[in-house]
Amino acid sequence: MRNLPNLSFIGHERKSFMIGDVLKRIRLIYGYKASEMSSLLGISNSYLSEIENNKKQPSLDLLNSYAKIYGIKLSSLILLAESFEEASSHNKAQELVKKTMLRLIDLMSKGEEKLDELLEDDDKKI
Repeated sequence: MRNLPNLSFIGHERKSFMIGDVLKRIRLIYGYKASEMSSLLGISNSYLSEIENNKKQPSLDLLNSYAKIYGIKLSSLILLAESFEEASSHNKAQELVKKTMLRLIDLMSKGEEKLDELLEDDDKKI
């Protein structure tokens, strides 16, 4: 399995960020319990906890599984994580997550291309 490049950063005024923050928020928005998500992903509860608490980085295969569960492309999931990172650096992370997830739910029925456009537009606004 190939591992995802480390998406973390640490700056003087920035908090440490990793994709686990976004994965946990998405899981909660979709209403999955940790035990349900770990079962769907085929991983242990403790491994899911380590990912969501930024102690372990998920592999690309695992991120692909997340994307399939949520019905989005892997690139959209990674773009959301990158957008969240950028928003965090401007103290706008909560706002970005709320707006993006509401629009994501609305656009899920309209196709993946529209979702990619949404995420790219949000990234430009930050």
